[in-house]
Amino acid sequence: MRQLNRFRLSGARAALAAPLAAPLLAAVLLAGCATRPLASDPDAVAEYRQNNDPAEPTNRRLFAVHQTIDQYALRPVAVGYRAVVPPPVRTGIRNVLGNLRTPVILANDMLQGESRRAGDTLGRFVINSTLGVGGIFDVAESWFGVRGHAEDYGQTLARWGVGEGPFLFIPVLGPTNPRDLVGFGLGIVSDPLSWFGQGAVVDGLVYGRAGMTVVDTREGLIETLDSVNRTSLDPYSTLRSAYRQRRAAEISNAGDVAPAAAGSTGFGVGTGMDQQRR
Repeated sequence: MRQLNRFRLSGARAALAAPLAAPLLAAVLLAGCATRPLASDPDAVAEYRQNNDPAEPTNRRLFAVHQTIDQYALRPVAVGYRAVVPPPVRTGIRNVLGNLRTPVILANDMLQGESRRAGDTLGRFVINSTLGVGGIFDVAESWFGVRGHAEDYGQTLARWGVGEGPFLFIPVLGPTNPRDLVGFGLGIVSDPLSWFGQGAVVDGLVYGRAGMTVVDTREGLIETLDSVNRTSLDPYSTLRSAYRQRRAAEISNAGDVAPAAAGSTGFGVGTGMDQQRR
């Protein structure tokens, strides 16, 4: 028992350290800063401020690393997953992933003072976990018309007035910023699976869910990212702009931005990005 408690305490400390890594990572990225335009060129200065990407040279190098990983690993796996797994099964997996996100979504609904949305989140969890067979079927929406939504700590921090900070790009995880990076760490801390200690079952659930979230997210973005890579003259700038627009919509809860079984990552990737499901 003492050994288990020590492991849990160690795991908690590691999880709590995750948000603190954001400033350090930001400092490393900012080591490769873009050159600020001269004040004599107001248009260039305005564009520089709008981009809010002072670490752009480093971010672009990391984006190139990500593109290589995506070309040889992420996309092939996603394409294979779509080819092998029938659509109803993929939908069920997506629903389960969304159901497992409920504790984090509910916590952020309450932290934002969204009592009605918190009630919807809790109600969906109870209904889908029981009538929906552990969340495989989204009974809450199909039978009762209660549609899901995504919330994460990055959104909550934004609602509390915390600025996003400079743009960052993390290979595999994608576009983000220091605020959402901290939010991602807080999501790990508050996830119940982070506190269950050691064991093959717990480890399998944690790593299995993380892997399936990556695969499911990438499968939903096959057409979107293929189009960006094929048609955009600067895919990096396109994704930077799209990410910020989407996060702004999610933070304001404006429009139909989150799928019912939203696999929110805290980075804004894969959350309501007009994913084409097949």
